[in-house]
Order: sequence, then structure tokens, then C-alpha cells
Amino acid sequence: MNTTGSRERRGTAIGLVAILLWSSLALLTVKADGVPRFELLALTFGTAFIGGMVVLGLQGRQGLRQLKQPRKAWLAAFLAIFAYHVLYFFALANAPAAQASLIAFLWPLLLVLLSVAVGGRRLRPTHLFGAVLGLSGTATLLIGRDAGPIEPDALAGYIAALACAFVWAGYSVHNRRFDQTPSSMLVGVCGVVAAAGALCHFALEQTVVPDASQWAAIVALGLGPAGLAFLAWDHGTKHGNLPLLGALSYLAPFVSTLLLIAAGQAEASLPVLVGMGLIVGGAAVATLRPPLLRERA
Repeated sequence: MNTTGSRERRGTAIGLVAILLWSSLALLTVKADGVPRFELLALTFGTAFIGGMVVLGLQGRQGLRQLKQPRKAWLAAFLAIFAYHVLYFFALANAPAAQASLIAFLWPLLLVLLSVAVGGRRLRPTHLFGAVLGLSGTATLLIGRDAGPIEPDALAGYIAALACAFVWAGYSVHNRRFDQTPSSMLVGVCGVVAAAGALCHFALEQTVVPDASQWAAIVALGLGPAGLAFLAWDHGTKHGNLPLLGALSYLAPFVSTLLLIAAGQAEASLPVLVGMGLIVGGAAVATLRPPLLRERA
């Protein structure tokens, strides 16, 4: 039992790495501003694929053999990652960014609930309360960025954003079924996502040649939020504590806001400070365990 608990704690810690890496997504995306979204998707995941293949290639045949995994695992990962981005791009194009982002960020709360309803996990009140506090904090952060009035005509965008939340939460829970599949398989999935993004780009967008600053952001995105982060999240959802990971996921907008403030891209206003406080409080509550459970661990 101790071994199982240790493995779960390690899996949760690795999943937390993904959350922290995703925190840099907003700042790096701002740095890559001007590059069309599907082009950015293709370039960042292409970078992740190339970087991952180099690492696997250095391991020889044994490393490359890790890409040969069941089709169901490949398909689930590709559909989740690609569908999430397509839906999110559509949501941002048709609805106010702040409201769309908030709806899409329902996925951590959904992950907490689905991991219990589908994954057979036992829900502790601290997980649920922490997730709700995190959602409240995220809402306060986004409202603090002057979200503007809700536009009735943006219904399709809101629906797409909600679909984003269900896609990622559902995949994160479903991914538990592939706990015997190595996370390094995601390197190959990144390549397929990059190819699909390129097809959408050439069909829907005009190519923009990135400058040096944009390329630096693209490479950083590819190696971090679009590369290592997805491998870490894959491991975390397979072996970590899903309800706890769901609640801790609200640390992403907290750290993201800190980075934006540090880079001069956001101001430390009262709503921002309140929102950050709620998120930190939610994460703290989510990690609490009753004394009886601590003794049994």
C-alpha cells in the first residue's frame, strides 16, 4: 500500500510539472503574437516532435520502439489534443476572450467530478471545495482583465469553450485506461497534431514568417507547454491523484498572471490580487488531508 501511495504521489508531482509549464502559455503566446493560430499550433507541436524524437533517437531502437503503442491510445491522445485546440481557437474567434477562457477553464472542476463519477475515485470535500475556490479565483482574474459585456451572438463560441472543458477533462480521466502505455508515445502524437495543424493552416490561413523573437517564443512553447507538459500530464493522469490534480490545475492561471505582471503585460489590480488569493487558498485546501487519512498513508 505504501508503494502504491508513493507511486501516486510521484505521479501527482509530475502532473503538477505540466500545470506549471502550462502557466507560461499565455506569456509565450503573447510573445508569438502575429503568427496565425493554426500555424502556431503546427510550429509548436512540430518543435515538440523534433525535440522528442532527438531524445528517443539517442536511446536507440529501444527508445523509438516506445512509439509503437495501441491505436486506441494514439487516437484518444490525438483527438483530445487537436480537438481541444480547434474548439478553443473557434471559441476565441467567436466569443469574448475572457468569458471563453473562463468557460474552457471549467475542465479542472469537471476533472474532479468525472474522476469520481467515471474513474471510481473517492471524492474528498477538500478536493471539491479547492476546485470551486480555484474556479472562483480564475473568474476574478479574468473579470479583472476587463472582460467586457457578454455578447448574445457569441453563443457558438461559448458552446465551443464548454466543449473544450469536457474534451480535456474527459480525456484526462479516460487516459487512466492506458496506464501501461509509456508517456513517450506522446512524442509521436505531437507530430500528428503538428501535421493536422499545418493542413488547417494552409487551408484557412495566410502564412506569416516568424521573426527572431517569435521563433524564440515558438521554440519555448514547443519544448515546454506543447512538449514536456503533455508528457508530464499524460504520466500524471495515468498514475497520479486525479481529483487533486484537477484542483491544483487552477494554479496555472495564478502563475500565469504572476508571469504576465512580471513581464509588464498585466497590472496587479485588486481583482487580480483577490483572484490569486482565492486560487492559492483553493490549492491549499485541496492538498489538506484529515488526520486519520494521514495516519493510514
